[in-house]
Amino acid sequence: MKLKISVGVLLFSFSTLLLAQQKKTYTYATKDGQELQLDVYSPEFSSKSEKLPTLVWMHGGGFSGGVRDNQNETKLCETAAEQGFVAVSISYRLLRKGTATYFGCDCPAAEKKETFKQAAIDYMDAVSFLIDHSDDLHIDTDKIIAGGSSAGAEAILSAVYMPKYYLDGAYDQISFAGVFSLAGALVNLDEITSKTAVPSVLFHGIADNLVPYSKAAHHYCNPKDAGYLVLNGSDKIVDRLSLLGTSYLFYTYEKGRHEISGIPFGDLTDVFDFFKSTIVKDTHITKTISR
Repeated sequence: MKLKISVGVLLFSFSTLLLAQQKKTYTYATKDGQELQLDVYSPEFSSKSEKLPTLVWMHGGGFSGGVRDNQNETKLCETAAEQGFVAVSISYRLLRKGTATYFGCDCPAAEKKETFKQAAIDYMDAVSFLIDHSDDLHIDTDKIIAGGSSAGAEAILSAVYMPKYYLDGAYDQISFAGVFSLAGALVNLDEITSKTAVPSVLFHGIADNLVPYSKAAHHYCNPKDAGYLVLNGSDKIVDRLSLLGTSYLFYTYEKGRHEISGIPFGDLTDVFDFFKSTIVKDTHITKTISR
């Protein structure tokens, strides 16, 4: 299949050395008449056959807002490319946009689960597209890192750790090498097994008022609310990874609320160093940083 792309060249100066980054935009699917696109940010390659670890990023916004190419997502992908990764930022269907209940306590729990499912499907469709074109895009399909913020983190955690629950085996050919989650959570902790667990970087505020840090109701809804749905946050995910002997880097913020879902630019070098160590060099790392 011939790729339809839009191309832009981004220039960055490092001391006296000038390196070029290239950004390309693709349509990975059309659903309900909506073109779903992704942006691929690539560093310069040493050869035409070189393949690199790849971060595939899903923005947040409560499944009702946000865009793949806003300033922060763009800066994240540019930084990843500087660090020697291919970086991809995707659009997906914002299924709660314009709804009466959005994604709060009036949104029925079943609709919340269906939203997680459909977002995970969009994510996997984007990853499938990238794998199909991995030679052209210089993507190492054995080193794909799933990343997301807030709603995006909930979706990618569902895709990586609960594929049987949400996806019915439709994407069994896809595997992930790592996870980068900002204020995410998932429904069923038992779905993280020795087969699905991968090195993970997680950021979460202990006082997060929307997505639980540990185990609690989504948005802290009351049991009588239609939107009452218990989720397992980053603290519980790390407990599970530790039990399974899987690498992790966990940033916790004692007074942090949901603003910790913002991209942690000051820590990105350490984040990418973690992935270089764990998924490229196969080094075992377990580290918690409390702030």
